[in-house]
Amino acid sequence: MLKLEMIKKAALEAGADACGVAPVSRFEGAPKEMDPRYLFPGVKSIIGFVFRIPRGVQRGIEEGTQFYQYPSMAYGGINEIFAPAVLHHVGRVIEDEGYEAFVYRNTGARGVVSDMDGSPGNSLSPEEQIEVSKNAKAKTNHHRSVQFTREVSDGKVPPDLQFQFRIAAVACGLGEIGWSKMLLTPEFGPLQRVAFIFTDAEFDEYDEMYNGEPLCRKCGACVRECPGGCIPDIKSGKTVRVNLAGKILEWGDIDMWRCYAFYTHGGRYYNPFVPKEVFDANENGSLDLLEGVTDEANEKEVMKVYTSLEKYFPSWVGYNMAKCGGCIRGCVSMLEKKGGCMEGRFETPLRKGKPWRMDR
Repeated sequence: MLKLEMIKKAALEAGADACGVAPVSRFEGAPKEMDPRYLFPGVKSIIGFVFRIPRGVQRGIEEGTQFYQYPSMAYGGINEIFAPAVLHHVGRVIEDEGYEAFVYRNTGARGVVSDMDGSPGNSLSPEEQIEVSKNAKAKTNHHRSVQFTREVSDGKVPPDLQFQFRIAAVACGLGEIGWSKMLLTPEFGPLQRVAFIFTDAEFDEYDEMYNGEPLCRKCGACVRECPGGCIPDIKSGKTVRVNLAGKILEWGDIDMWRCYAFYTHGGRYYNPFVPKEVFDANENGSLDLLEGVTDEANEKEVMKVYTSLEKYFPSWVGYNMAKCGGCIRGCVSMLEKKGGCMEGRFETPLRKGKPWRMDR
């Protein structure tokens, strides 16, 4: 058995900004394709780590002056460099006590179901897969799932399983999920990334799930500031509800494919890297999704956008370059106002004027 205090101390000393520990039984009832208990037979506990995103990496997007610091530092820097070092350190502490540490960094890997809409991946037989691979004339589409993965034996699920990070963070007592589906923590609002360790150790005590004042103000700032209209109105009734060990989690039923397109490409009024003429021309209707010609957001429409705008698309450290961040910046701005969990955190507010919008 491990002591909760020992692991938290190791996590904070290694550089995590917050740490919470939960019994893995809190995932009872999860779809098995996204149930982290299938990652590690015998797992008893899950440890969640929070790594803050410096508010300053949002400054360039807020002002329209610098866009790549957010994906390179808030995504790449944390996911690829900083968090893995902390996981490695705490994992060593656990294994020095005689228990196993299954470290799980924030990753882009997907399982047999799409992380966009839960739909299954490609279901071709091995023979069909070979034929497709041999005759493929284009690069793989943006499938958001591992297309050809299969279970290796009875009683298992196809690798590589991807569980829901934000729900896992709530299970570890680190915060709650806001209307925009972002994880909110009392310390940093929406400004963090998370990573996890699964272990076969039990703990002398576990963290309770967050039950303080609601962190999401249900103010609708995320709805108003999403350039793609991806987040439903607070009063729309379009919600996702999850029962997590008796705690009801609820957030807006976001159009994830639409969000996928607008997050990286922004649209006519929020992407200074694409000439206005490209949007005006909208050749072959490839930008119908961004231009509002169609309301149908799916993989096919997203691929049309990506293919059309590929040459205007700077990429840093392998991460898509954010042109949006509207929901996050809107959320931070509201949480810094009276009564929000980020009130009084900074000398000056993130937002000093009206959000910018290109005049074209």
